[in-house]
Formats: sequence, C-alpha cells, structure tokens
Amino acid sequence: MIIRESRLVLRDGAVFEGEAIGADAVNGIASGEVVFNTAFTGYQEVISDPSYAGQIITFTTPHIGNYGTVALDDEAKKVFARGVIVREMARRRSNWRSDNDLDSYLRNLNVSGIAGIDTRRLTRLLRDEGAMTGAFGTGSLEQLLKAAQSEPGTGGINLVAQVTTPKPYIVGSGKFKVVAFDFGIKQTILSCLSELATVQVVPASTTAREVLALAPDGVFLSNGPGDPEAVAGVPAEILQLVDAGTPLFGICLGHQLLTLALGGSTYKLPFGHHGANHPVRNLRSGAIEITSQNHNFCVDPTSLNDRVDVTHVNLNDDTNEGMRVRDARAFSVQYHPEAGPGPHDSRYLFAEFSNLMESA
Repeated sequence: MIIRESRLVLRDGAVFEGEAIGADAVNGIASGEVVFNTAFTGYQEVISDPSYAGQIITFTTPHIGNYGTVALDDEAKKVFARGVIVREMARRRSNWRSDNDLDSYLRNLNVSGIAGIDTRRLTRLLRDEGAMTGAFGTGSLEQLLKAAQSEPGTGGINLVAQVTTPKPYIVGSGKFKVVAFDFGIKQTILSCLSELATVQVVPASTTAREVLALAPDGVFLSNGPGDPEAVAGVPAEILQLVDAGTPLFGICLGHQLLTLALGGSTYKLPFGHHGANHPVRNLRSGAIEITSQNHNFCVDPTSLNDRVDVTHVNLNDDTNEGMRVRDARAFSVQYHPEAGPGPHDSRYLFAEFSNLMESA
C-alpha cells in the first residue's frame, strides 16, 4: 500500500501529522466539526450513523478495523460524516461475518480519513477546549487552516434536511401502526420498532395533519444531526401531535425537538456525548443504565418545569437524559435505546412505547 502523507489542522492552528486512509478528500481537503467517540466497538455503526452529518469522528480506541465491516450492519445507505480520524488502522480483519476491510469500506462510500494521529492528545484538546472545526488531507498547511477556520460547524445549520428520506416508505408488519419521523433515523431503530409495529417512515417536513390522516397508533421522533433550533417548523407540528393525544416517543434529536415543541430550550455542550458507555440514572426505578449516545446539543429541563417530569439524568455531568410530558401521552430520552451495537440496558423503552399505544 502506498503511504500518502496527510495532516489535520484545527481551527486554533493545532497540527497533527498522519497518513491518508479511505477515499481521496475533495481537492485534498475534508473539513467539519471534530468530535471524539469513546466506544470500543461499533465503528461501522458509528461511521454510518446519520447523526454525524457535518462532523469528523475521532475514535479514542487506538486500534480500529480489526473485525472489518459487514454490509448488513450499516445504519444508513449513505455516510454523512465528513471523515474519520484513527490512531491505527488494522492491517488485517478477522471476523466470520466480515465481508470487507475498513479502508475499502471507506473508499467504497467515498469517506476520507487520516490515521497515525495522536488521538489521545487530540481528545484531551477537544475535551479541554471543546469540539472545534478542523480540516485534514493532503493540502498545504495554509489551505487546511483556511478550510478549518471557514468551516461553519453544526450550530445554526439545518443538517436534518441533508439526511431525511425524500419520500415515505414502510418497514415491518407488527401489531401497531407507527409513523416515524426521519430526522436521521438508524436502521437498528427501525428493526426495534418493526418488532412491535408496521412503521411508516416519513420525511422531516411531514405535517401533523398528514400524520393524523394516517391514523397511527403512535408517533416516533427519531435521532438526527445538528442544532435542533435550526429545524424550523417541526416543533410546531410535534406540538399538534401532543395536543391531539397521540402516543409519542422521541429519542436524541427527537427528544430535543419535543422540548422545543413544549416551549423549552436547548444548548450546545462543550464536546458533546459520543460513545457507548455513558451512565444514566433512571429516576423512577433508581437503576443505572449504561447507554449509547451521540449528540452535541442538550435539553435545559428548567425551561420545562411546568410541563414535564424529568425521568433520566446523566451521571457524568448531571445533564438531562429523559422526560415524560405531564397530562399527555408523550415521553422521550436523550440517548439511544436501540444501541446497535452497544449496551441493551434501555431496550425496555420500546416496551413502554408499546404499552402506551396499547392503553390509548
């Protein structure tokens, strides 16, 4: 394999040297908001998660690609992440299910990356300074710095418009009828919902009137990328669904959009929550759930004191992780209960959604 020298430059001018992997970056440069993910496994699911639109993923686990990739494990048909950063790319893959190696996988999906980076130094920098824009590739240092500093990041941009389905489609054949808003929905979520419902997946721009016309037993608000306040118009439609008494379950971005629908507010975390090992306390049962998370923005629960009961709290930083709407059939969580792959501590939430529809 021919080694191509590559460099990563952050907005503040920090430089990291490495080698190019995956597809060739456009004009030798790939840019985006640089974040870090602490999961030990599941790199394919992380890379293919639409919630990473606009971001460059840094893997803190030093050895990536050792079990290859499996086409069936993709969370979406297209990768929306801007690129990947790893310490070391595995030289060979070993997994009976594997049908490709990670480098070829990235090339086939036109995703560029950089390896050989001191990811510990990079992660410490992002943890201390917060997620920041960056650029990597084979361009000159001047070109990379310019690209990093001109990159807008994820704040104030409607990234959902880039990832949502252009037209409705149906999956599953379960007992209930669920309408799922696609804000960047993952295939594992659809698999979980399909176990209990026939799922009509609809674009993010679908109106409440159109949803109610389908006479669903429940509505699901999916995960998705970026700033919830930039997804204009959607919170107003969600509020109509809540007021109509429709059983509603939201996760991740769906949790944040439900908050905005109720008149609450959100804010951006310093470096976000990205990983499969975040401890969350269930305030109703007292149980600690190890959760999979991927979000940069967070709900301000104090902005909803008169509308919701907080149900889950993050034990790392006390941020909000879940709520139930008072006098309504709606609840949501900030993390990923489908966790594919990852911990299954929170799969019970799909059963709660099923029970909510059963009692409607």
